[in-house]
Amino acid sequence: MTMQMTATRRGILALVLGIAIFSIQDVILKLLSGDYPLHQAMVLRSLTALPFHLAIVWWFDGRLSTITTPGWWKMLLRGLLNFTAYTAYYLGLAYMPMADTVALFFTSPLFITLTALVFFGERVSLLAAIAVSMGFAGVLLVVKPGADGFDLAAILPIIGALGYALSMVVARSMGRTESAAAMAFWGNICFLLCALALSAVYGSGAFSGASHPSLAFLTRGWVMPGLQDIALMSGCGVIAAIGLTLLTYAYRIAPSATVAPFEYTFMFWGVLWGWVFWGNLPDGLGWIGIAIIIGAGLIVIRAPQKEKAAPESAA
Repeated sequence: MTMQMTATRRGILALVLGIAIFSIQDVILKLLSGDYPLHQAMVLRSLTALPFHLAIVWWFDGRLSTITTPGWWKMLLRGLLNFTAYTAYYLGLAYMPMADTVALFFTSPLFITLTALVFFGERVSLLAAIAVSMGFAGVLLVVKPGADGFDLAAILPIIGALGYALSMVVARSMGRTESAAAMAFWGNICFLLCALALSAVYGSGAFSGASHPSLAFLTRGWVMPGLQDIALMSGCGVIAAIGLTLLTYAYRIAPSATVAPFEYTFMFWGVLWGWVFWGNLPDGLGWIGIAIIIGAGLIVIRAPQKEKAAPESAA
């Protein structure tokens, strides 16, 4: 009993620390979004992360052969879902306040519930169904469709949450045969390939000139960065690899249903960094919407395992 409690506490600590580290990547990419394209940052991030991911595979799986299983191409396709999810998220982050972007992305547990119902036919309790409905009501308070300040970029983090949810559902079915470390490795490979593809289209700058921050972050051509900015972009790779290691460790040694709610500590960092770096804080309705989304997500995550499995981070 004591050993289990100790492992659970270590898992919670690892997850909270991993979330804090991941939040720094969001700050870096938002700071860079006004001068560089997202695909350039992703290329440097993925290249830097590659050796770290190989080390993670060796550490967790004890051998590198787990990345060459017959299901490697399925892991690569799952990486495409994650790439779509995080591209949408970071394009939204280029325009939106950090706290709002993070809050909208954390509708992912609600989408996981819906996709598990559709694809696996899992039972959903009445309480979980009510929580999902409440969660999307919270989304409306944050997004404020129809308001004067509404921008379609607010939909991007929600698209990201849906893509992330789908990737988690796929990971759940693949987890019987593939390791989390191997899935993360192929996810990083997919990030690199997709970022290179975007760079081939937009890297020359032929489509640059968009005035909207989100669109400019996508279509801007490659820019020769200074040493500091190279370090920041490359640092995202180190951050992603270390953060992933901590999250994978957390879910490996502690019950998912116990540690998953602590992913919402990301909201603390989203609010803090948004205030420190950009002076942004949610308005009254925004705070209410964020509270509703978090509350609904926690209810869904804490639902009994036979009704819904808690989402595990393997992105």
